[in-house]
Amino acid sequence: MKVCMFHLMPYRDLPADFDKRYNSAYLDPVWFDVADPDKVTQYYNATLDELIFAAKSGFHGLCTNQHHQTVYGFMANPSLMASVLARQTNGDNVAIIQLGSTLPSTSPPTRIAEEYAMLDCISGGRLVAGFPTGLPTDATISNGVIPVDQREMFREALALVKKSWSAREIFAWNGKHYQLGMVNLWPRPIQQPSPPIWIPGSGISTTAEFVVDQDYCFCQLSYYGAKNAEQASDRYWEMVAQKGRDDNPYRLSFLQLIGVAETDAEAEDLYAEHAEYFFHKLLHTPQHYQVVPGCLEYGALVQALRNTAGGSLNLRQLKAKDFFNQGFVVVGSPKTVREQLMDGIKRLRIGHLLTLLQFGSMPTEVCKNNIGLFAREVLPHLEGIWDDKYEDRWWPQRLRARHPKHAMAATS
Repeated sequence: MKVCMFHLMPYRDLPADFDKRYNSAYLDPVWFDVADPDKVTQYYNATLDELIFAAKSGFHGLCTNQHHQTVYGFMANPSLMASVLARQTNGDNVAIIQLGSTLPSTSPPTRIAEEYAMLDCISGGRLVAGFPTGLPTDATISNGVIPVDQREMFREALALVKKSWSAREIFAWNGKHYQLGMVNLWPRPIQQPSPPIWIPGSGISTTAEFVVDQDYCFCQLSYYGAKNAEQASDRYWEMVAQKGRDDNPYRLSFLQLIGVAETDAEAEDLYAEHAEYFFHKLLHTPQHYQVVPGCLEYGALVQALRNTAGGSLNLRQLKAKDFFNQGFVVVGSPKTVREQLMDGIKRLRIGHLLTLLQFGSMPTEVCKNNIGLFAREVLPHLEGIWDDKYEDRWWPQRLRARHPKHAMAATS
């Protein structure tokens, strides 16, 4: 079992009336209306500090991500963040997980191939290469990708990236969407023929089917928690079986919001305002920004309209207790969090748990306390799951037999 620190890097100090002034964290908020440049400087550096602290505390991986034109998470170029993390964690047995750069939004996609190869070299072969297809808000609205071309462009771009990493000779690429006369990438990744590839998605539809076909790792990035993901998980494992793949849990990564404190009551009190900030101000997005015509293939469109856990909910009408009781956020004492997470991990067959330990308006001190307590009291109870039965083929080769130490977590 691998336990990773995922970070969205949100704007943490939005005005109290933000959810009344703006209908979405995406696209609508005006920088000069809500942003403080000095605070933004603090957020970038705090995010790096929090991720490095997690590495030193014993987490197996650090996850960056990419979004555009949003206060929900403005890590606009995850390779910049990951380059710092790769350098600052040299000597640590921690994976650098890019979840990641959006291929259809970058032309030519060999730019991303170069950046990822650099990260693998800087980290000494610790990169996990994540390739999201891209949300409509990011790809279509922010970067002008033609909706009906998005997934076709993604698949062609990924094929080009993989070939550019491993080809022994200079080659020309003459595809439908990309034409390059000479491809001879410098540098190449240390991991050959490629670093492990993870593909994120929010539901089990055409993206998950593509992932299983290609034998990649699927990352389910749902913000409604493992408690609400059983139906989707069952569909995923049924698809795996139908396509003749094995039942290795490391095929699945899953994102979970988590808040740990000494007692259940303390945790609920401590994380309530940050949970409400996350779901009321950051996560709430109108359908017309997320279901742009043409962006989703038919199966994914049906799922988006009918089968999402939060589709019928008005997040801004719910309170912290609702988010806790419904499992959107796992909060409590270390014992409570351990038990809930272990139930979800085993029920969903999760091989990589992506922990969101900084969410909403959470300040760095609270975040680091959350990370430290989780690393000391929860993580050691999780990392032994699955290890005796399955090999993690979707993890950097150099890290597969190594287990991080928890010395710093005990002293920080």
